[in-house]
Amino acid sequence: MNGVEGLTFLSRKELKEVEPHCEGKIALFSPNTGIVDWGQVARKFGEVFTKQGGEIKTGYEVTEFRKVLTESSIETEQENKTYPIRISGKNQEPVQCRYALTCAGLQSDRVAEMTGCSSEPKIVPFRGEYLVLKPEKQYLVKGNIYPVPDPSLPFLGVHFTPRMDGGVWLGPNALLAFKREGYKFWDLSISDLADSLSSGGLRKLIGKNLMFGIGEFRRSFDLHAQIKQLQKYIPEIRVEDVDRGPSGVRAQALDRDGNLVDDFVFDISKNDDVGKRVLHVRNAPSPAATSSLAIARMIADKVQTQFDL
Repeated sequence: MNGVEGLTFLSRKELKEVEPHCEGKIALFSPNTGIVDWGQVARKFGEVFTKQGGEIKTGYEVTEFRKVLTESSIETEQENKTYPIRISGKNQEPVQCRYALTCAGLQSDRVAEMTGCSSEPKIVPFRGEYLVLKPEKQYLVKGNIYPVPDPSLPFLGVHFTPRMDGGVWLGPNALLAFKREGYKFWDLSISDLADSLSSGGLRKLIGKNLMFGIGEFRRSFDLHAQIKQLQKYIPEIRVEDVDRGPSGVRAQALDRDGNLVDDFVFDISKNDDVGKRVLHVRNAPSPAATSSLAIARMIADKVQTQFDL
């Protein structure tokens, strides 16, 4: 391995051991912080994919998976036999393929249901809000600081995360998001919220952790309460040392008993329209970005086995 400006890279030889068809170098991690520029890594993955003949479509809202109908044209009929699965998208041209692999994150349960799979595990969105340490106070944090996990609580708790740009993020908290892609507090989708609240698993989770949830909700509004949590680890931090930062949404899989699903969940299509040609990755637990190459290898093995490739 070799490093450039604080980043560690895999050499071409090392990368080819992971992915024989991969070209170039991909930034994996920073030896000082353990945090990557994930946008940069994702763009590099995309470049590698397109160089190998792949096509990336963004904003493609999948609406249906179906087996294509036989056409009268001999040429078209042969193509349909080779690529029998048609994926339709909202206001998009359909895509035909031999097999399909879905990794739909916040929509993974809904996408799986399109092919006859169970509604469980249910995806419930939780928004995590961060604070950002002001530049003049960044010296207080020399490295990652994580609390010892409490097995009785469903989330990790606040932590201190130095970033590659020199910034320091504090948090996150964990609040039920009112929309699947609800990155802002007031983002609201009545249908998404009703869908979440209709989940017996979520109601049980709330029942088991009601006081924790109330505390998280209060701390979302009360900056002093958030600082009080942070002072358990760095007593010097004050309210005036932080600004409100970005938010993320976690696609949390829940079972019917209200337990957080913390392992991988795969599901194969079950309706006659597509047969067993669609494989769904319904849960890929954290740290998915950090472990992306290892996860990709595992999923590739699963695809090879499932579709007998």
